Amino acid sequence: MLRSMNVTSGDPVPTGGVPIRSAGAHDLDAVAALVAEAFHPLAVAAWLVADPGRRSHVLREVFRVHVEHAAASGWIWVAGDRDGVAVWLPGGLGPPPGYDRRLAAAAADHAPRFRELDAAFDRRHPRQVHQHLAFVAVAPPRQRCGFGSALLSWQHRALDRGGMPAYVEANSVASRRLFLRHGYRDHGPVIDLPYGPRLWPMLREQPSSGERPEQGRRA
Repeated sequence: MLRSMNVTSGDPVPTGGVPIRSAGAHDLDAVAALVAEAFHPLAVAAWLVADPGRRSHVLREVFRVHVEHAAASGWIWVAGDRDGVAVWLPGGLGPPPGYDRRLAAAAADHAPRFRELDAAFDRRHPRQVHQHLAFVAVAPPRQRCGFGSALLSWQHRALDRGGMPAYVEANSVASRRLFLRHGYRDHGPVIDLPYGPRLWPMLREQPSSGERPEQGRRA
């Protein structure tokens, strides 16, 4: 089980100079808020919640549902002083308990777009056993400082020891480049959301040697 590589929330482990720890219950609100803050300017976030005045609140409430699910059934890693987070789930895991009800309460009239996105993702997930990177997010002032790469490398080392593939949906050209540098490859056709942005399903099947950000291009 990959849970054997978890460290306690009080024991940070340096990864490439970046301390990384497992999230505790006291971190969950901050994790959801950080993911919402990092995702706010993305095209897919605008597609989900067109009103920028409501977007932060809706994203934070919806992401909190998924973060709680990962805390119970997956892995949440925190880099630095909550400078970045990575939220992982076992591939094929079902939705959070009470998801339809909680999504309706969190997203209100935006819930249909979230359901449409969920359905698009579900159609493209690999059938093989894998781990799913649901979110990797870095606080905007700390982006391009290596936190995202440190979080990816930390989990990838454990996955590589067990020969476990990793899967992610890249939500921008920049994030796709980051995942390519960490050994991911495109997994089938792109996802074109109706009247919305393009997303890239990506799979990392084999350990990647020399995994690191390109010089001058840190995440």
